[in-house]
Amino acid sequence: MQNLLRFICWKSCVLVVFTLGLSGMCSAQKLAITMDDLPLNGMLPPGVTRAETTKNVLAILKERHVPPVYGFVNAKKLEGNADGAEALRLWAAAEPVGNHAYSHMDLELNPPEAFQRDIEENEPALELLAATDNWHWLRYPYLHEGDTVEKRRAVRAYLKTRGYRIAQVSLDWEDYLWNGAYARCAAKNDATSIAWLRSSYLNAASAFLDLGRQQAKLIYGHDINHVLLLHLGAFSSTILPEALDLIKKKGFKLVTLEEAQSDAAYEGDPDVGLHDAGTLLDQWMQVKQIKYPEHAEKPYKEIAAICQ
Repeated sequence: MQNLLRFICWKSCVLVVFTLGLSGMCSAQKLAITMDDLPLNGMLPPGVTRAETTKNVLAILKERHVPPVYGFVNAKKLEGNADGAEALRLWAAAEPVGNHAYSHMDLELNPPEAFQRDIEENEPALELLAATDNWHWLRYPYLHEGDTVEKRRAVRAYLKTRGYRIAQVSLDWEDYLWNGAYARCAAKNDATSIAWLRSSYLNAASAFLDLGRQQAKLIYGHDINHVLLLHLGAFSSTILPEALDLIKKKGFKLVTLEEAQSDAAYEGDPDVGLHDAGTLLDQWMQVKQIKYPEHAEKPYKEIAAICQ
C-alpha cells in the first residue's frame, strides 16, 4: 500500500510539473508589429513599384495570420506620386492606418504649434483611407517627443484633446537602414552583398530583440508587452518572412497594437525633454540613469558603404 501511495504521489508531482511547463510555454510574450513612413521609405530597385512592394508585404502578413498591423502615414509623400497613392490605398484596404504627421516633421526642430498643424494636415487623408476613426494613433517622427519638457507636455495635452493615443515603440533595430542598401545591391545584381544584408539584418534584429527584453527588466523589474517599429520599404517583402520566423523563435506572440499597449508599462511618461532619445525604453534608461547591457551595435558604416 505504501509503495502504491508513493507511486500515485510521484505521478501527481510529474503531472503538476508538466502542466506548469505547458502553461509557461503557452504564455508567450506579446508583441505588436507596426510600420512607419507609408507609403514611401527609401529607394526601390529598378523596375519595382511601391504598389508591388505593398502587395507582397500584405500577402506575407495574411499568409502568416499576423494580427492587424498599423501603418503610419505621411500624406505629403502622396503629392504627385500615383504609385505611392496606390500603395497606400492597398494598405488601407487591408490594414489600419495612423498619423505620422503630414510631412514627417521633427518636433525637436519646430515649435509645438507647427507640429500640431502638421498632425492636422494629415487627418483628411486618414479620414478618406480609414473606414472607422481608429486612425487616432500618433507615431512621433524620428521618435522625437520633445527636446524640452514644455514641448513634450504641450503636444501631449494637444493629443489628448483630439482623442489621440501615442503609438509607442519598445523595439527598434532601425530596419530602414537596409532598404536603400538593398535597392543599390539589387540594381547591381550583387548576390553576395544581398546575402550579407540578410545576415546582418537578422543579426541586428536578434540582438535588439534581446536588448529590449533586458531593458524592460532593468526598468520595470519584469517582462512587458512590446511594440516593434518596422518600415515598409524595398527590403521588407524579401526579409519579412525570416524576421517573423525569428520573432516566433524568440518566443513572442503577435498581437494588435491595442493589446500590446494595454500593458501598464505604456501608462508612464518620462516627462522630461530629451534629445534624440529613441524608444520609450531608451527614454526611461536615460531618465533612470540605467547602464545599458552589452550588445552588438548596428553596422552603420558597412551598410552605408555597400554597393556604392
